[in-house]
This record gives sequence, C-alpha cells and structure tokens, in this order.
Amino acid sequence: MSAAKGSEPYVSSASLLETAKRYLTRTKSQELLIRCATLIFIYLLAFCIRLFSVLRYESVIHEFDPYFNYRSTIKLVQDGFYEFWNWFDADSWHPLGRVVGGTVYPGLMFTAAILYKISNFLTACIKLRDICVFTAPFFAGNTALIAYLFGKELKDAETGLVAAALMAIVPGYISRSVAGSFDNEAVAIFALLSTFYLWVRAVNLGTVAAGVLAAFAYLYMAASWGAYVFISNLIPLYVIVMFVAGRYSRRLYVAYTTFWAVGSLLAMQVRFIGFNHVLSNELLAFNGVFLGLQLWEALMFLRTKLGSRQFKKLLYLAASGAAGLAGVALAGLLLSGKLNPWTGRFWTLLDPTYAKKFIPIVASVSEHQPTTWASYIFDLHLLVFAAPAGLYFCFKKPTDGCIFLITFALTSIYFSGIMVRLMLVAAPAFVLLSAIAISSTLQSAARELRAPSAAAAAGGADAAADSAAGGRKRVAARRAGGGSDEVPLSSQPLPNVGLMALVTLGLMSYAGHCIWVTSEAYSSPSIVLISGWGPHRHVLDDFREAYYWLRHNTAPDAKIMSWWDYGYQIAAMGNRNVIVDNNTWNNTHIATVGRAMASNETEAYKIMRMLDVDYALVIFGGMSGYSSDDINKFLWMVRIGGGVFPVIKESDYLANGDYTVSSRGTQTMLNSLMYKLSYYDFGNIMTEQGKGPGFDRVRQYEIGNKNPQLEHLYEAFTSEHWIVRIYRVKDLENRF
Repeated sequence: MSAAKGSEPYVSSASLLETAKRYLTRTKSQELLIRCATLIFIYLLAFCIRLFSVLRYESVIHEFDPYFNYRSTIKLVQDGFYEFWNWFDADSWHPLGRVVGGTVYPGLMFTAAILYKISNFLTACIKLRDICVFTAPFFAGNTALIAYLFGKELKDAETGLVAAALMAIVPGYISRSVAGSFDNEAVAIFALLSTFYLWVRAVNLGTVAAGVLAAFAYLYMAASWGAYVFISNLIPLYVIVMFVAGRYSRRLYVAYTTFWAVGSLLAMQVRFIGFNHVLSNELLAFNGVFLGLQLWEALMFLRTKLGSRQFKKLLYLAASGAAGLAGVALAGLLLSGKLNPWTGRFWTLLDPTYAKKFIPIVASVSEHQPTTWASYIFDLHLLVFAAPAGLYFCFKKPTDGCIFLITFALTSIYFSGIMVRLMLVAAPAFVLLSAIAISSTLQSAARELRAPSAAAAAGGADAAADSAAGGRKRVAARRAGGGSDEVPLSSQPLPNVGLMALVTLGLMSYAGHCIWVTSEAYSSPSIVLISGWGPHRHVLDDFREAYYWLRHNTAPDAKIMSWWDYGYQIAAMGNRNVIVDNNTWNNTHIATVGRAMASNETEAYKIMRMLDVDYALVIFGGMSGYSSDDINKFLWMVRIGGGVFPVIKESDYLANGDYTVSSRGTQTMLNSLMYKLSYYDFGNIMTEQGKGPGFDRVRQYEIGNKNPQLEHLYEAFTSEHWIVRIYRVKDLENRF
C-alpha cells in the first residue's frame, strides 16, 4: 500500500544502517570519530585523576584560601548578588572588619554559584560544598579541551590532541586543580589559556568578532585572578616583538585595538579593578602600546597623502610632540597621585630579593620562594626536555601563533624561576611547546616509515609494466651513474621505529610520574593529615576537631587570635571572629599579632586586651612530628613584627646566629608567648623511645624550658595529637 498523502516517508532500519556504514567507511569520518572519542577520554582522564583526595579523605575542601572562597560562595548563594557585592565582613580583622565586595576577585564564587543554580534547575540534588569541591576537576577537563584548540590553531589537530593529553595530567597544573582545591587558580588557568587561544585566533583572522571573544575571555580572567596583569603585559610585548620582527599587519592592529577597547571596558566592571585598569603603573604597557598603534596608523595614513619631505617633518614633529605630551601627562599623574604605584609583588617579579628586603610577609609564604631545578623535574618531568625541542620547531617555522608561543614561554619560564607559584602559568607553555615537538617528531618518523612502502609499491607497478630488457637498462643506468639499489638510511624503518619507541617510552614514563605525583603529593588536604604509610597509615584530624570545639564551646562573638595562616579556616569552620586572616591587606595589624606572639606573656597580654582577644590558637607539631607548625614559622612572625615595631629584634631570638628551642636558646625566645603556648605541659612527656622528656620530634631537640608557666592565659583545649592548642585569655582581676 502506498503511504497516505502528507504522511512522513518511512525510513527502514536497514537504510539507516547502510547510511551509517557508508559514513563510517570514509577516512575523514573515521578520523573525526577517533578524535572525538580521544577528546572524551582525555576529558574523563583530566577529571578522574584529580579525585584521589575524595577517595581517601572524603569530599573536603583543602588548604586555607579555599575556605574563604567557600564561605563567600555561601554568602552569594544565600543572600544574592547585591548583598555579596556590598558585604562588609565583621567576623574578620577585628576590630577593623573587611569590605569583601571591593577586595575580592569574584569569578570563582560566581562560577560555583552558577553551577549550583544549574544543578538545582536540572533537579540534581548536589550540595554546594560538593559543587565547590568538584569545580577544579571540571575546569581541568575544560582546560584540556582549550589546549586541544590552541594546539590545533598553532599547528594541526594532531598537535592539539597531544597538547590536550599532556595538559590533562601535567603535575604543575594538577597541584592547583585537584578535587577540593577551591582556589582562584581552579578556573583562572582555563581563563588564561582561553584568552591566549582566542587572541592568537584573533591575530590570525584579523576580525573584530574574534577580538571581542578574546576580550570576554580576558574579562573572566580579570574577574578570577590577579595574574590578569600578566596577560595585560604579555600581549603588548608580543605586539612590540611583531613590530620589531617586521611582521606587523593590519590583522594585528584590528585584533589589539578591539581587544584593548572591549577588554578594558569589561575589566573595569570588576569592582576590585575599576579605574586601576587605566591608572595603574602595571598596565602602562597595555595602554601605551594602544596609543602607539593609533599614532602609527595615523602616520601611515598621512604618508599616503603627503610628500616625502613633508612626511619627514611631520614625523619629527609628531615624535617630539608625543614624547613631550607623554612626559607632561606622566608627571601630572604622578604629582596628583592619580597614578597608582607598582605593588610589592610586581617588584618581586623583577627583583627576587625585593620581598625579603622590604616585604617579609610576602617572602614568608612558601609558594613565593624561588623555584629549584628539582621542582621543574617534579612538576613537568618529560616536558622539561621536550619544550626546548618545541622552541626549535617554532623558530624553524615562525608563524604569528608560534611567535606568540615563544614570547609566552620565555616570559613564563623567567617568572616561574623567581616564584614557585608561577609554575602554574609556565605549565601550559611547556605543554604546548612539548606538544609541537612530540607531534612533529612522530609525524616525521611516520612519514619516513610510509615512504619506503610507497616507493616499493610504485616500483612493483613499474616492473610489471616494463619489459625485462628495459628494466635491466634502467638498473645498469642507475649503477653507471653511481646509484645504489639500497634504501637510504633515513628511509630505513629501524631508526624511525626506534625513535617512535623512544617517544612512546617517554610518554609512558611521563604518565606514570604524573599519576604518582597526583596520588602522593597533591591529593592530601592540609586540614586532614596522614601519619605513616601503607597499613600503618593513621589519620590526624586535629584541625577539624579543634574548629568543631570552637564552634560549639565558645561564645558566638568570641575573638580568636592566631597567626594569619589559619584565619580563613577559623572563620569558615569555627564560625568565630578572627583578628587577622590570609588576605594580609593590613601589614600593621598582622605585625601587631606577630609582636604579641614574640613578646613575653605580660606584654602580650596587654596587646591581646587591646585587641579584645578571647582565645589564642597555636599550631604545634612537636608531639606528632607535623613540621608546618608555628614554631617553624616563628622567625617570620618576629621579622614581620619587627618591621613595624623596632622593639622586636630578630637577633634576640638567635643563639649565636642559630635558631633553636633547646637549652641553648636565648631567654627572649624561651620566655616568648609562642614558646609558652606551644610547649605548655610538654616538658614531662616522653615522645620517643630512648629520648628524654620534652623531646621535640620536629626540631629534634629536648626543649630548653620544660616547665613554662602561664599567668594571664589558661589551657582551654588541646587536640588529640596536640597539633592545635587553644588558650583562654583571662579577664582583668576585680579591683574592688
């Protein structure tokens, strides 16, 4: 029977199967299918390799800064955008407080809040904490996909696949993107790589639309992390390099002008940036190159309208006028105070010794220390050796994209050597360079392997077509001309097979190293500690135990004094007011806490009463062997306190230049508040067999003052393994 009029024609399953079979037999279709399957696998790999911490320690947020971000995300979700933007946090920096909305990069919080709203809209009952925990692995997969697009833009799809695979598991990026690492870098590296990819694409296309897309990626970066300044200086540097190299083009002009105009307007909408994007010294290059390009284009236009003599006069007048105008404008901004000065962190990147000399609070942070060669091998492994080969290939064929990658790589390598934290920025550059080197090597070896077989097939066809006599004449002619029947060494399969095997072994070693590093080094949250290995592994949960005690055993308005490292955790998990926290915006306030810790108990009591302190919290590792305790950080408290209050001198705490807690320690050291709070009631405890009482397992000394007495404080709580110790500050005595 015929189908009814107007009805849809019937499509049999056999015809669909036949259509699919014809589609899959095409080479391009097969390549696309394999590429998509590979990218899906890489995405899943990037996500799953970051879940070791969840499998071992449950879904928990890591480190210190992520707890502030989590607390801020709760505020954003519960109270809305307007309340978050105008949030004054009275629970931190007592008695000063902190204006959070104007002193924070909100990109991470808004990302997590949007993901939470989407999950609720899709009726997926996911807790906000779990959204925050898994945000970093989710964006790690997205970053791997951007690396694929970037590699494809730089060279070809094969390079993109290698870049995606390397980016998915590179330890330098995993260190800040494991599950629970709810820090700005979790989304910022995705934004950074997206901005660079879209910028290179804008330069290649030379269209306004591509420049606008790059500007929106720049907005996401500016809203997420302060390293947007790196982008704002790298892109102008690239423009200068292109100009000097004689590769300046109208495409570059359109891309930069669009990026500057739209990107500046968008970045200024971030409250923490505002007009600093125009007035900050750190962005002089970004704005200056824009003005220079406009002047250059104007001169090029006038050159077509004027004679050579007139143009030379105009050029001289324009250069003199521009220099004079720039000098007057710069002087006016400096004298009026409108031009913001360079920050200490900016000077530290130019002079590695600057922070140690002038900003000890910056130098005290472990992630701000210089990078060692061991760190490069640990965080990059094979990429350390493959990246120089990638530089060679880029110099061999210097496209606009390759020149940008060279500029990006060289600057990021320099900055990562100054500050170990910036290994995070250098990792994508190493990945892209290594991807170019590996893909080019494998493609060359595979091409050499295919060449002999193709030549042999062509030779067989010729032999079948020619007569035997003609064949003998050709052979004789080849031999008479000095030819040979042997296959050239470059076309022999053995060297190429060996080269491909060597690259494969290197990649297998790289994958094994990345998995091991992720599992053992980067998947341990600082708030939950592990002692021992294998079956003797013990969980030390002292931090959460102490914060739980604070939440349930102190008054809601209690003020807690600790070193600034733990402020975010106390505010988020203990839900109590803190004197200082990890924002470190007020050096004087932190120095006051450092002075209290470094003073004797009587002087420290006066400072604590002035700050309305109810409890003092210290971290102590002498019992458990936890090395990141406050005694090991104490000299930085002394240096930071002494930088503001000269009465605190570092030499008073050193015995002949040696920092020690043993009997050789100075009286200033042994009577300081930090020493007493750490070693109170510790002098009579046996910690190790064969050692005397009061043996510090971190410093490997018996303490000098084994019986410190407290007059103005008393012990309120000590965690199970003595890692967290909390003391109550006594009230003033009744004078009547």
